[in-house]
Amino acid sequence: MRLRTVLATLAAGLAAATTLTAAGTAQAAPAGPANPPAGHACSPAVTIDGFTDALDKTTYHGTFVGNFSALAVDRDGSLAALSDRSDLFRLDSRTLAPRGVVHLLDERGADLDSEGLVIDRDGTRLVGSETEPSVRRYSPDGRILDRLPVPSSLLVAPAGRATANATFEGLTLLPGGHTLLASMEEPLAGDAADLVRFQTWTRTAGGRFRLAAQYAYRIDAGLGVPEVQATPDGRLLVLERGFTAGVGNTVRLYLADPRHATDTRGIESLTGQPGVRPIRKTLLADIADCPSLGATAKQPQPNPLLDNIEGMTVTGRDHAGRLKVLLVSDDNQNAVQTTRFYHLRVRV
Repeated sequence: MRLRTVLATLAAGLAAATTLTAAGTAQAAPAGPANPPAGHACSPAVTIDGFTDALDKTTYHGTFVGNFSALAVDRDGSLAALSDRSDLFRLDSRTLAPRGVVHLLDERGADLDSEGLVIDRDGTRLVGSETEPSVRRYSPDGRILDRLPVPSSLLVAPAGRATANATFEGLTLLPGGHTLLASMEEPLAGDAADLVRFQTWTRTAGGRFRLAAQYAYRIDAGLGVPEVQATPDGRLLVLERGFTAGVGNTVRLYLADPRHATDTRGIESLTGQPGVRPIRKTLLADIADCPSLGATAKQPQPNPLLDNIEGMTVTGRDHAGRLKVLLVSDDNQNAVQTTRFYHLRVRV
């Protein structure tokens, strides 16, 4: 991913998960309070229950716990957390403590730049890697089952028109399980600088996936798309993220609706195409507007709560019908970044 740095620090830490409350004190990590305390609003649509830095700079059975780029809820209710260094962790859904890890490899036995994750209805893992880019299916124990087709235009140049480390970042399965969607992080060469492509696949009668519609999504200036997650009604939660040295991160959460968007798979260039209808989007919250809840930052940030947020999953609904959304930041094994989990509630 684009924000990876070369400075890395490995540190042993707490083996048991803890969480930081709004006051910044450590305690056992619950899934979040039944109702967010007053004053925890990020916007009219989004509130934050709390956050935890418990896993920051820790290890599990000799494996660094961090570099998280994607989250998913497994069929047994546990959380799956994908590292962009090819490690897939199983986390306790309440404490977030690691309970297992599988190292994923490609067909040649090489590590992935693993960025997107879906737990399919049969328990297989769909994993996106931005190296080529690619989407592969793995068994729960890490065996490759097959690999999905990818349009040639989305491949990294010179094979295609994509920029290295700016390809598939988000991956989500739409309600019903028939459509898989991957989001490109940044535009293709020849496309407008503010349009990225979302690629879909549809499930065949045999259970495999074939290429389907493609859509344009308009990003804010200077931002890219690190993650996308389907809502129960078929719309999308989209994270947009950027970084400015000396200033910090920008992270915004949007609600996007792909219905009525133009299928762009037959359109070579998304520049000067007035008839193309991008996916409609509505800002839900700028995370910089959330209360800081006593968070601290190791580098300049507009809000000390912010870090390199890259993973997201919907974990359920609360009694008021709001989506429970879990975010995680990718610390890049960097001393000035933090592995941080955020519990949000989102009204869509």
